[in-house]
Amino acid sequence: MGVLKIINPATEELVTELETDDHVSIIEKFNRSMSAQLEWARSSPDEREQILTGFRDRLLEKKETLARTLAEEMGKPIAQGRAEIQATTNRINFFLANFKKRLEARDVYGDGELVERITYEPLGVIANISAWNYPYFVGSNVFVPALLTGNAVLYKPSEYASLTGLSMAELLFESGLHDEVFNPVLGDSFAGQELLKWPVQGVFFTGSYKAGKQIMDVCARRFMRVQMELGGKDPAYVREDVNIANAAASLADGAFYNTGQSCCSVERIYVHASIYDAFLESFVTEVRRFKVGNPLEEDTYIGPLAREPQLKVLERQIQDALSKGARVAHGGKRMDGKGYYFEPTVLVDVNHDMEVMQEESFGPIIGIQKVSDDYEAIRLMNDTRYGLTAGVYSQDQDRSEFILKQVQSGSAYWNCCDRVSPHLPWQGRRDSGIGVTLGVEGIRAFQRSRAWHMRSP
Repeated sequence: MGVLKIINPATEELVTELETDDHVSIIEKFNRSMSAQLEWARSSPDEREQILTGFRDRLLEKKETLARTLAEEMGKPIAQGRAEIQATTNRINFFLANFKKRLEARDVYGDGELVERITYEPLGVIANISAWNYPYFVGSNVFVPALLTGNAVLYKPSEYASLTGLSMAELLFESGLHDEVFNPVLGDSFAGQELLKWPVQGVFFTGSYKAGKQIMDVCARRFMRVQMELGGKDPAYVREDVNIANAAASLADGAFYNTGQSCCSVERIYVHASIYDAFLESFVTEVRRFKVGNPLEEDTYIGPLAREPQLKVLERQIQDALSKGARVAHGGKRMDGKGYYFEPTVLVDVNHDMEVMQEESFGPIIGIQKVSDDYEAIRLMNDTRYGLTAGVYSQDQDRSEFILKQVQSGSAYWNCCDRVSPHLPWQGRRDSGIGVTLGVEGIRAFQRSRAWHMRSP
């Protein structure tokens, strides 16, 4: 076994060290999960409901401690961490309210002699390879419906949110879940690769396109359920009829919340030429209000990046844009001193020859481009290999819906952005992934159906 060092991205100091899993320990955890899953699948829905209700309640009870851990290990401002944990309980409530109906058998045909029926069964043992940017959201989107529908979970938290992953496991066990039904697997990409060597019945991954493609290459050799959320280059279009101040405030928050490290962060903004200057002035005014600093302080809005290597990605994108004619309207560089801090950055005079308008930034940086009409906006919004979310800001709902129907995205926003609801399916198109979580479709994702043909003798 190796050692995983947890570094505080705000101070660059060592928080703690964790022992990682190796080939042998992962085999043992897989075997334990296989045995435990059969018994767990036979447990009553009421028992599962009680355990996950206890988990939800413990999240609320320990919200302050959990949010502090999140701030120290990945740099999320503590107020935003607290909000993530609070909102996670709403997602759990949705699953609790809807999972039992998805367990029920359905008779779909009968003629008095023949009955045709569908029943639903758990997949079995699933691998939940989770993310660091919203570990409570991303993890619970998978393991909560998976557990409620009778699956066992091998849960690999990101190496940048391992303490949070262990905290969630501890709360599940305190709530009465057998520790062999939910097995944390610790480590970096090596642990994930080792996990995929075993015949799990489903792989649910959130992360980069590069890592997702590598996982898909492995999974393609076997027949299993695969779900991938791989991020995006999410656009928003501001039409000429908006309330400029409201649109600017909403989009500034959508671009820079969680230090821009959200799968559905706004990463490209297109603004109608007639209001471009006024919008830009209002947008930059909003960004200047954001406090950058210690994530443990209540009024901090932008914390450090969770990963030091991402600083170079942002620097490269900015340099590429400047070399091709862009200008910096605000920010533009790494901040001095300790920690992985980067100034919230607004780039103007951008175009699609620039990397910042094509490749995922995943940091506090945004490009704002002027467009002449709706059709130019549609063309540019679709000029990407991703397709997670897209938004339109306008007074005209019909026109906004017309525009959004022309854009390739799994989620469409009208006068809002950077939001996810447990009531709606969460999915991407193109290189943003395959499969679905959330919504009732996100419960069905953890089940397989069996067809019954039953004729009376």
